[in-house]
Amino acid sequence: MDPLRALRIAAGAELATLVVLLTNLATVHWPQVSAVVGPTHGCAYLFVILLTLRQSRADRAWALAVVPGIGGLLVLRRLWAQRAVPTGGWR
Repeated sequence: MDPLRALRIAAGAELATLVVLLTNLATVHWPQVSAVVGPTHGCAYLFVILLTLRQSRADRAWALAVVPGIGGLLVLRRLWAQRAVPTGGWR
């Protein structure tokens, strides 16, 4: 699997599970939802950090990855911006 695709999936799962957890907390606060979605969110969060370290060793990318909820999306934005920049010559 492409590492960027894996990072995109993990970032989406991290954000989606955070939204579910916060919605559950703000509304009904069912412990079963927290028991299932909480560990899933934690795993997605760790996957984002690990996949970021595999893709980029830059301190800034790692710092973005540890931002809860949107860190993975910020890293993806940064990695795509780095790939879009031409590497040589004048245009």
